[in-house]
Amino acid sequence: MLSVRGRRPAAVVVEPVARRLVSWGVTPNTVTIVSTTLAVVLSVALIPTGWHFPAAVLLGIAVASDMIDGTMARMSGGGTRFGATLDATCDRITDGVLFGCIAWWMAFQHDHEPYRGLFACALVIMVASQVTSYVKARAEASGIKVDGGLIERPERLIIGLVALGLSGLGVPYVLGGGLIILAVGSVYTVVERLVIVARSSLAQETIAAPTGAKDFPDADIPER
Repeated sequence: MLSVRGRRPAAVVVEPVARRLVSWGVTPNTVTIVSTTLAVVLSVALIPTGWHFPAAVLLGIAVASDMIDGTMARMSGGGTRFGATLDATCDRITDGVLFGCIAWWMAFQHDHEPYRGLFACALVIMVASQVTSYVKARAEASGIKVDGGLIERPERLIIGLVALGLSGLGVPYVLGGGLIILAVGSVYTVVERLVIVARSSLAQETIAAPTGAKDFPDADIPER
């Protein structure tokens, strides 16, 4: 939801930063790689060691550059296919490492029992977040536009980082509550996007057989 509606309000901050970086000769792909590397290092260094509040703040700054590189690309005359692929790949890495490190932290708590369910939630979020993006990418490769969803990347990062930060300040149950909301919402979003694809006017069009597979045009297969 926020990925569609939140760009215009954020542009007030994002556009001046993007314009300055472009004037310095920095490329969008450089921003993508640097911000992803920074997010991975911060996640691995801070979350498993229990430094959750500084992790949330610093990671929030790092992942905010996700809007900056795209704005820079548009200011430079338009993004490239490679740039879009690199950006999407780095987003998946950042999301996976973030929630993987939360699961890592939970796995090494001395009192394991209360964290078992939340550990499972973190794993569900890791898988569902990747599948959510894959459904969109695969559908759009087939010409089916998929926009929106209950829990997209901005919602996932905002809820996850806010819950992580408040947990670091000692607020009880907030991290667990955030993970439960994200796990349920992420699974719902996967189903929601599949429904969008299924209802598309292009959904029942046939596709070519994959490379190496034998095609059976007009095959007469008896009913069973």
